Amino acid sequence: MARWLVTVNPAAGAKTTPIDDIRNALDSAGVDADIVVPDSAEQTKAVIRSAALDGKTHFAVAGGDGTTNLAVNALMSLDLDLAPVLAVLPTGTGCDLLRTFGMPQDLPSAASHLVSGETYAIDVATVEGSWGTRYFVNVAQVGAGAAAAQTALRIPRRLGALRYPLAFGVRLPRFPYAEVTVTTERRTYESEAIGVIMANAQFFAGGWNVAPKATLVDGVLDIQVISARKVKAPALVPKIIKGTHLTNPGVRRFKAAEFTIESTPIWPLEADGDLVGNTTVSGRVVPAAIRLKI
Repeated sequence: MARWLVTVNPAAGAKTTPIDDIRNALDSAGVDADIVVPDSAEQTKAVIRSAALDGKTHFAVAGGDGTTNLAVNALMSLDLDLAPVLAVLPTGTGCDLLRTFGMPQDLPSAASHLVSGETYAIDVATVEGSWGTRYFVNVAQVGAGAAAAQTALRIPRRLGALRYPLAFGVRLPRFPYAEVTVTTERRTYESEAIGVIMANAQFFAGGWNVAPKATLVDGVLDIQVISARKVKAPALVPKIIKGTHLTNPGVRRFKAAEFTIESTPIWPLEADGDLVGNTTVSGRVVPAAIRLKI
């Protein structure tokens, strides 16, 4: 049985999960693991990179989607010959990647999955701009949604999954529409819009079913251009949460393996909940790059 490197984000979640709870869950499940509690995001990536270069193949993160993103970026930066195995122990405010697969959202059940040998080869995507290259596994977006993700970081952690909808309500009224051009390997689409979503998986923001038809194994992203007027946003948001918005005339959806997004004015960009940079942004899918533990 493989020995896991488990990196813990002590700041994840509305309240801190004691390290003993994580250790007890792993021990109860019979998981052979080394547990590390890094002091920062950069140290988390450094620990994972070092272990991978030393030949470690099985990695688990105790946290949410942001912590998972750290691990993905650390591993993808190494261009490994063998796709690494990654597991998520949910202790964060949002573990939306697990929702796409219907996986357990409680720590003991998630820990029990680490003892089997079953994995799922999933795609990872990039976003690239003047600020560099970042990888994401779940959802990236530009526009009002990215601005909301930026504001959500300033809302107290104790509010948990409420942080994003509260931030969205704050940022949307004054956020500017832009003239947007989305170029893919098959088409160019131009429109006035309030945001563009690039979804590798189905959920974001603590359970919003933003891309109900997305799958992480098809080699393409589910891209949605949101051009609905702000006065109609209150009616559209509940549909996005439920995943029933794709037929709305204010949503234009298509799939692409590569994309470039330009906007006037410049928009912010977020990936897996982390503010990354601004438009112009390009990206592509890296197929079957990570073996997700299921």
